[in-house]
Amino acid sequence: MSIKSRIRTVPDHPKKGIMFRDITTLLKDPVGFKLVIDGFTERYVKRAGEFDVIVGIESRGFIIGGALSYTLGKGFVPIRKAGKLPAEKISHEYELEYGTDKIEIHKDAVGKGTKVLLVDDLLATGGTALASAALIEKLGGIVPEMAFIVDLPDVGGHKRLTDRGYKVFALTEFEGD
Repeated sequence: MSIKSRIRTVPDHPKKGIMFRDITTLLKDPVGFKLVIDGFTERYVKRAGEFDVIVGIESRGFIIGGALSYTLGKGFVPIRKAGKLPAEKISHEYELEYGTDKIEIHKDAVGKGTKVLLVDDLLATGGTALASAALIEKLGGIVPEMAFIVDLPDVGGHKRLTDRGYKVFALTEFEGD
């Protein structure tokens, strides 16, 4: 069984017509979770010199990023929703389909010239990934690549990110289904 076959699809969530790709079934499956971490590790172990730290986007990016940081021997930095980080931070507000959201990172989390592998569970519109990259770049960091478990190319995020010059990798995709 593949990674894709371990992801549950929930029709009409959060609204009618949306096919929600739920990775909780993948994460609870020990073989599935191992496939994810091994897949990312295999891709990045020989390229570990291309980045200094792994940054994970709340909340599922923490799960993947933490495990990947361990396998690659890299530090981990969280990007959190507003109001969750205790020390001095910077924030970035961005547009969603239904309003706005805000994310934050500690000011001392990424130094000038720090190369970051940005990780999250799913790439849809790319809004959160772009906002996260903006935070990293405000601190002087560089994002050589973004990694996701799932890409939904029909939603447009992959194109949106690559059009802005970001390199994108996903372990699997759900296209047109």
